[in-house]
Amino acid sequence: MKDKPGRRSIKEISPIDVYRLLPGTACKECGEPNCMAFATRLVNGEVMLDACPPLRIPKYQSLYQQLQQLLAPAVRAVTFGFGDRAITIGGKHVLQRHELTYHHPPPIAIEVSDQMAESEIEERIRKTLAFSYLYIGRDLRLDAIAVRAVSGNPTAFASAVRHVATLTDQPIILCTLDPQVMAAGLEEIKNRRPLLYAATQDNWKEMGAIALAHQVPLVVHSPGDIALLRSLTRTLQEWGIRDLVMDPGTYAEGGLADTLHTFTLIRRAACHDQDEYLGYPMVGIPMAVWATGEFSPEMESWKEAVVSSLLITRYADLLVMHSMDGWVLLPQLIWRFNLYTDPRKPVSVEAGLREFGTPTPDSPVLLTTNYALTYFTVESDIKSAHLDCYLVVVDTSGISVESAVAGRYLTPETIATAMNESGVREKVGHHTLILPGLAARLSGEVEEVTGWRVLVGSKDSSGIPSFIKEHWPPDEATD
Repeated sequence: MKDKPGRRSIKEISPIDVYRLLPGTACKECGEPNCMAFATRLVNGEVMLDACPPLRIPKYQSLYQQLQQLLAPAVRAVTFGFGDRAITIGGKHVLQRHELTYHHPPPIAIEVSDQMAESEIEERIRKTLAFSYLYIGRDLRLDAIAVRAVSGNPTAFASAVRHVATLTDQPIILCTLDPQVMAAGLEEIKNRRPLLYAATQDNWKEMGAIALAHQVPLVVHSPGDIALLRSLTRTLQEWGIRDLVMDPGTYAEGGLADTLHTFTLIRRAACHDQDEYLGYPMVGIPMAVWATGEFSPEMESWKEAVVSSLLITRYADLLVMHSMDGWVLLPQLIWRFNLYTDPRKPVSVEAGLREFGTPTPDSPVLLTTNYALTYFTVESDIKSAHLDCYLVVVDTSGISVESAVAGRYLTPETIATAMNESGVREKVGHHTLILPGLAARLSGEVEEVTGWRVLVGSKDSSGIPSFIKEHWPPDEATD
């Protein structure tokens, strides 16, 4: 379907178009110096519309609605779950992340079934809630629970859903193609806005009626048939259901290439052709690799890991997985984080002075850049060695040491400025600075500009503990 009149890609919208619809209060509550700056960042996908507080005032409701329509993404945003744990999926404007930052990273849901013993359900949910990995300052976690009706029994399904609801407040996906079973499970958590999986060509009327009655989002399932999928979403949309999610089918055995091709065709139709009936979030089901039971659990887990990574890349907005192995789940969380980081802005931390342990005036002073991966690696190595020291973090626009030196972001002048602004001179009784080994070529100039004696440290932060042990205190640590 071609563009509707007046509908444009966000890449074609001028900041002027947005500026004209802003309240124009120049209140700076959004954190920007003026409304035009906010409009520019809004068009660039760097801020969200709700970051403008005046737009939430009733008298500006009309402007808010016009801006929502103007900035509407090619792929609609759909929210499920409740309260602080609600999850939004979709909301994509572009096909490729370098065109505009991706928002709403795909949640990963772990499945349980109504044929599992209560103890097994409890163990899987316990592991899901406990799964956590600190990655460059971000706590990466799993996001949701998918409850599958394997038994086909409404009572058993309702019991499983009720039990899951007592164990977690994470968003829940109810999975069954039987409307009666779905109604029984939904009755247990109807106030928690679960995601219903799924409507098909055989049950769409019944499933649609349930979704409409309870105002909950609904997955449309049509494996390998884009035309039928589009027909179903169009029918349900015209029926009044706006919060839809599509399942184009996940084929892990001999059909993975077709799966990725189908996902890509659908996302291209939404972003390039502005096809509103294919402009919905897509769910991928990596756990489909377990369906055949032909291989060992280790092989099935490995296959699920591969399928998951590929689906995150092309272009799943939600994943349902089975394996609880860390080596399967962790790569997905890290890849998701990296893929949904603004490619135009390196991940950085605030510059300034950090203190580790209980430093004294005789403690060493180290230096690094504010690139997040560099900083948190240095921090981890310092903490694991239980060092008492000061660390000066230089603002290099989020660039690593070696690149910052090459690009002139880390210079003797920027180091001198950082040293002065940090206040470290007043905290120590010496003037000796340990420079990263990758910045060794700056050592002479740094000494001239700062007046500090420079020791060239290790190239890798893992060498910091041994370097401190061997070279601190230096022979001439005081002036």
